[in-house]
Amino acid sequence: KPMRLSDEAEEMAGFYGRMLSSEYTSKALFQRNFFTDWRAVMTDQERSIIKDFEKCNFQEFDKFYNVKAALRVLTTEEKLQKISKLRKEMEDLTEKYGYCTIDGHKQKVSNFQIEAPGLFIGLHDHPKMGKLQKRIEAEDVVINIGKEAKVPPPPFDHNWKEVCHDNTVTWLAKWTENICNSTKYMELHPSYKIKGEKDYQKFEMARKLKAHIGRIRDQYTQDFKSDDMQVRQRAVALYFIDKLALRAGNEEDEDTADTVGCCSLRVEHISLDEVKDCKNWVVNFDFKGEDSIRYVNSVAVVKEVFNNLKEFMEEKEPWIDLFDKLNTSFLNKYLNDLMEGLTAKVFRIYNASQTLEDQLTRLTKYRMSVPEKVSVYDRAKVNVARMSKYKRPFSESFNKRMDTLENKMNALVLQITALDKEVKAAKKGRIQVPEQKSSSSSLSCSSS
Repeated sequence: KPMRLSDEAEEMAGFYGRMLSSEYTSKALFQRNFFTDWRAVMTDQERSIIKDFEKCNFQEFDKFYNVKAALRVLTTEEKLQKISKLRKEMEDLTEKYGYCTIDGHKQKVSNFQIEAPGLFIGLHDHPKMGKLQKRIEAEDVVINIGKEAKVPPPPFDHNWKEVCHDNTVTWLAKWTENICNSTKYMELHPSYKIKGEKDYQKFEMARKLKAHIGRIRDQYTQDFKSDDMQVRQRAVALYFIDKLALRAGNEEDEDTADTVGCCSLRVEHISLDEVKDCKNWVVNFDFKGEDSIRYVNSVAVVKEVFNNLKEFMEEKEPWIDLFDKLNTSFLNKYLNDLMEGLTAKVFRIYNASQTLEDQLTRLTKYRMSVPEKVSVYDRAKVNVARMSKYKRPFSESFNKRMDTLENKMNALVLQITALDKEVKAAKKGRIQVPEQKSSSSSLSCSSS
């Protein structure tokens, strides 16, 4: 039966009702997390009545938002007017909030808007999907400004959590979101000089690695045969970081997504094939990396790495760490001993830069036009991205659009094939082709 809800409970129920037609609300994990957080914002009376999620009907919310969307259907002219209005509003907001003053110079801010409250989705089956992503209030925000600067006014009847004056960092404001308890920052735009200098330093470190990479590779290759298990595990991990651009990986909390890096690989994340697709000593990877992006790759390795992996996996359950004698801190310390400032990220930058340079050298031809050079550069970047083998999941709507486009393409291919046959038959004199007139008909293909 209908029930009047308190403001907080109604708002959160609305978040769920708005997503009722999405794939997420059909997942048990999403429903369970939502219901737990929903009951947390209810009044005592509401909690005493609403005890079973299966008995809750959110269809009225769905109808409300569908009707609202139908009323918002605009003509082309109205859409253009609305876009123009929104663009003007954004320009006004950017002019007001999108700039700061550093050392007397106006500098652009990268992001000045905080994410609105709603239900957390995450990537893949994140363990916290469906939980309430709470509204960030002024009381959650730390402001970082100069000592002589005027403190920006908080919203009416609110106060900032803190106002600090730290000139050793580049963030202007920060807050902590409640889902993963991570700190978010309002930062300077990448075009700012200091931000550019930091990026420059990263690539300079990768340039420095080029002078040491031969010695480092020789060292970890020798370590494959070490009598010390920890040294061998370190060598194989470093081999993967170098050759496959894997991240070092950090220990995860139980409530965070089950994402892993090189050091936190488990036995279940790899399998071995002595021969596969005409290649010897193949290692198959399948795990969720950074941002829950799936990493799937089969790669041929040297025999010493293959044999070491077999030994590392012996008598271990699937959930046991592959490199059980190794952790990120130990590996990072060793990397810094090899070369000051060396990290797994420096390896990735070095290998990506080397791949980009090789691709540009191979693809660039003499006397190419500027558009051709741009095309070559874009292709080279795609090849660099493929090097990592990470696969970002596509949304359901994207897959539907791709299916529609593929069907159109297949229909056009069949049509073109049929026309080709007619042309070939005409050339052989099997069918009579009418003489072409000045306004001849032609096959038209529309792209979407």
